[in-house]
Amino acid sequence: MVKKYGKGLTQLLENIQDASVTSAPREVMEGTIVYDIEIEKIFPNKNQPRKYFGEEEQKELESSIKVHGILQPLILVKKGEDKYMIVAGERRYRAARASNFKTVPAIVKEGLGDDMIREISLIENLQREDLNAIEEAEALQDLTKLNGYTQEQLADRIGKARSSVANALRLLQLTEEVKSLVRQDRLSAGHARAIVSITNEEDQIDLAYEAADGQMTVRELEHRVRVYKNPPPEKTPMSKEKRARLTLELKNLVDDMKQVFMTKVKVVGNDNKGRIIIDYFSKDDLDRIAELVEFLKDFKNRAE
Repeated sequence: MVKKYGKGLTQLLENIQDASVTSAPREVMEGTIVYDIEIEKIFPNKNQPRKYFGEEEQKELESSIKVHGILQPLILVKKGEDKYMIVAGERRYRAARASNFKTVPAIVKEGLGDDMIREISLIENLQREDLNAIEEAEALQDLTKLNGYTQEQLADRIGKARSSVANALRLLQLTEEVKSLVRQDRLSAGHARAIVSITNEEDQIDLAYEAADGQMTVRELEHRVRVYKNPPPEKTPMSKEKRARLTLELKNLVDDMKQVFMTKVKVVGNDNKGRIIIDYFSKDDLDRIAELVEFLKDFKNRAE
């Protein structure tokens, strides 16, 4: 039985005339003719939009077709007298060759221009279950550029909700490093959607690696993103009254450091705990501070 394609691909195929093929049809269903085409007469499309074929997934497909055969026919376009180019189904073709199949089931069309071939290839890829989120987004973007579709038109073309298309396309805003994690299946589509709103590239990458390889659930990552975007309020700055309570000894220490380092020095905290911050405003300032530190180190060493 011919396996049904998704809505978009079925609509496209219905409007494309079948090519004349000398082989006897394998079967006919709902007006679709499927032929057994010799595998040696078939060649891949060099402009196939999908460039990455996962080795593990390919091995799984090979194992499946050895047991069950090819359940979904390839889509081919006739080239010359007896050659056929793959429009959709290159993974099945590769698996069949690796399994030493002599023929493969195929639907053969004619009169397809380059744009139509690319659209069919993209839609067929979009309807694959193992397509990762970035590959899906890139295919959607290619379809939009190819035909100038709006998101609503694109959604109708491929049989998906407009919101689903919009959410998928947003993932293209991710940094290349994060996209790579999604392509490698180290980060799920849900994780990717959770961090796409973070515009700072370094922070986005850091969060992605923290969540990668199952280190965080999507819900945990969403919580981290909410905290990142709405951090808890900082502690109230020290009031003038509290600053005035700093001991005279600490104030004198800061004043002495200003004179020694000849630059701005400030203290954050109190007599028990805090930070002393020494600013420098030029290379000369930094060199002078470094010389003083070296002098103090030498003095300490001689004293020991």
